[in-house]
Amino acid sequence: MRNKMFAAGSLASILALGAHAQQQPGQRPNASMPGQTHGISTLDQKRPTTRDQSTIRSYVNLVSTPVVVRDAKGELVTDLSQKDFRVFDNGVQQTLAAFEMGGAPLALVIVVENSSRIEALLPALRRTGSLFTQTVLGEHGEAAVIGYSNDVMKLLDFTHDDAAIEKALINLEPSGSGAYLYDALSTAVQMLRNLPPSRRRVIVTMAEALDTGSEKNLDQVVRYAQLADVAIYSVGLSTMAAEVEAPQQQASPRQATPPGTYGLPSIPGPPYTPTVDQLRSGNIDVGGLVRPVWSFAARKPPVEAAVDATGGLYQSTGPYQSTGPDTSIEMAIDQIAGELNAQYMLSYRRSRGDTPGFHQIKVEVVGQQDLKVRSRPGYYLLP
Repeated sequence: MRNKMFAAGSLASILALGAHAQQQPGQRPNASMPGQTHGISTLDQKRPTTRDQSTIRSYVNLVSTPVVVRDAKGELVTDLSQKDFRVFDNGVQQTLAAFEMGGAPLALVIVVENSSRIEALLPALRRTGSLFTQTVLGEHGEAAVIGYSNDVMKLLDFTHDDAAIEKALINLEPSGSGAYLYDALSTAVQMLRNLPPSRRRVIVTMAEALDTGSEKNLDQVVRYAQLADVAIYSVGLSTMAAEVEAPQQQASPRQATPPGTYGLPSIPGPPYTPTVDQLRSGNIDVGGLVRPVWSFAARKPPVEAAVDATGGLYQSTGPYQSTGPDTSIEMAIDQIAGELNAQYMLSYRRSRGDTPGFHQIKVEVVGQQDLKVRSRPGYYLLP
């Protein structure tokens, strides 16, 4: 039985706006939350593809953002009410239309690396299925599973079936030495944006912070994740931990570049890393809206910065990093589950803010300076 502690009703039902998918006997409810609609893929053939047009129009100005609040000790704060929050859209304070603890059910894509480089970690990854079904998804969540190495493999389509989700991870096998991480993330975003509008759309990666050979770049992945209201969470796998746990082999020099390639000297001078403030400034190219720049958070690796840019959480694992005394994969997933279950969902209808482009979201807790508030940095408004 999934954990029901933080199970929450659908935001759409509170606003009495959404058209819901037809529920069949024996299925969990398929609640939904306002979001942008896109073309229908094969994933939607199991779901209704027609909606009342007045319902779609009613969502146009509704903006929702999940918010996580922590105290000075880093503990989650879960006892706030609507009156404790102030929300700003491009600097203009908004009136909240709805407030929830927990938010709508999850639509989750688990993106897991199964390359030969992390083969020693596969036993731990295979055990994560029950963590996702029992602690992350909640009572009404659904999940899909993608594996990647030299290519991207859809291991499981969206399902409410806990046993199927757990089996997809139990059956992980090593495959190649590639790292098509960005292509895998792009596939996950596409799967989520093709769902009917409405669930909290989340990707959880269990992967090294490394990409080699992807056709997509991380700029594209983040732009479209933001367009589709997708939050990226990441469990960073440690190649060093994999080497420690792997059977002892004859040592050989570590290759600095992918097999068959030769590295060039680095460009002199310090690397340029844009800041998340630049992302929030709206200087981003989406369909030719504005100039082509989006930012990674300053001084962070690309994957961690992409997590920040979508309002997610990065949890590193392994023996040599500083996230805390317990840095196991299981603990990292537990931390992510805690955040997803303890989110406040704030929704408002934009006032004086219909300018196309990137809209900055800023959330404050009134009168409590010692609290740390995290939400997604913003969203795109298309013409």
